[in-house]
Amino acid sequence: MKKIYLDIIDPIHDFIRVYDHELSIIDNPIFQRLRRIRQLSGAHLTYPAAQHTRFEHSLGVMHIASQAGHALHEKGILQSDDIEVLRLAGLLHDIGHGPFSHLFEEIIQEKKISHEDFGKEIILNSEIGDNLSKNSFDKKLITRIAFGNSKFQYMNEIVSGALSADMMDYLLRDGYFTGAEHAKIDHKRITQSLDVHKKKLALERSALYSFESMMHSRYQMFKAVYFHKTVRAAEVMLIEALRLADDEFGFTTFNLNEFVKLTDEYVLSTLISSESSKLKRARQLAQDYQDRKLLKCVYERILTSQTNLKKTRTDELRNEISKKSKIAENEIFVDSSVTPSIPLAPSKNESKSIILITSENGKSSAKEMPISEIPVVSAISGFMNILRIYTHQNNRKKVEIAAKSILGELK
Repeated sequence: MKKIYLDIIDPIHDFIRVYDHELSIIDNPIFQRLRRIRQLSGAHLTYPAAQHTRFEHSLGVMHIASQAGHALHEKGILQSDDIEVLRLAGLLHDIGHGPFSHLFEEIIQEKKISHEDFGKEIILNSEIGDNLSKNSFDKKLITRIAFGNSKFQYMNEIVSGALSADMMDYLLRDGYFTGAEHAKIDHKRITQSLDVHKKKLALERSALYSFESMMHSRYQMFKAVYFHKTVRAAEVMLIEALRLADDEFGFTTFNLNEFVKLTDEYVLSTLISSESSKLKRARQLAQDYQDRKLLKCVYERILTSQTNLKKTRTDELRNEISKKSKIAENEIFVDSSVTPSIPLAPSKNESKSIILITSENGKSSAKEMPISEIPVVSAISGFMNILRIYTHQNNRKKVEIAAKSILGELK
């Protein structure tokens, strides 16, 4: 009898089972492109082993979404067909990521586009979607679940949100490959404890400690890895290089055929090999990034405001610091890194509560608990918001003095 699946060895989940219809998507060049997009963009320059990619993360999300689906199937909530759809939505949730992952997102957000827009386009209007249709799957439904806007809210939440397969895999995987000890989470306990109440994803109260631990792990990973000052130094350089070169190369134009060619190394080599006189600065930044000649952080401040500084404000700061330090504006970099301490719901609104299920004497009751009432989680709720000023080594002292003078009173 012919085997209809393949087991892929994975350091996080041991084995990830992939079925024939999924393998035909994974083997498609559009999906294979994810092998050439690092999960953590420039973090490998600080954490050398962080070379993992969107490819294996996508497999991991499919795997955890499948575990969650099976747990809900055993409780009579999902059908077998629903699990298949969940698996495919998890597999394809990152298909629209551009080079350098969230760095590229920072650029395209300025044009009111997101990786989800590219993802929808790829699933609906490429060979990926044709493949889904050929195997009798509803590509529109899979797209809606993958990007959090289907009518089945609990299925959206399994892929993205505070109890999502996406977050569980990236915390485990990023923690493993960076060596950070903060990301130990009991994802199996959480997935086995999932339930549904009034079409929303819920959690058995007995797993609340595991949820608290996961939220704390995420918070620590942002502080120690994602917003690490040296990680951001590398990323700030790349963002600037991409902005400077975008008019020339059209990296962020919404053209699917061009977009699927974009990978980390393709973009970096395009920047470095450019001979355009207009791109001298972008070329130098890309070369310095590749050679790990990184910017130096001369000022850091944790802000209490909930939103990152608008580009006009960062431009103003850059100008003020330039005048005071007498260092050219293009030698000064203002970085405002912000994230909600608790992950956003699929609706992109802040998660305010969690539904807990309590079972006693064979009866179940549900309670919607505000995040503010969960001690460990409430302590970190709000926004993590860090303002930093970077410059090159030789300007360090002058820019530092100017930044401290100007930003001393900033709240």
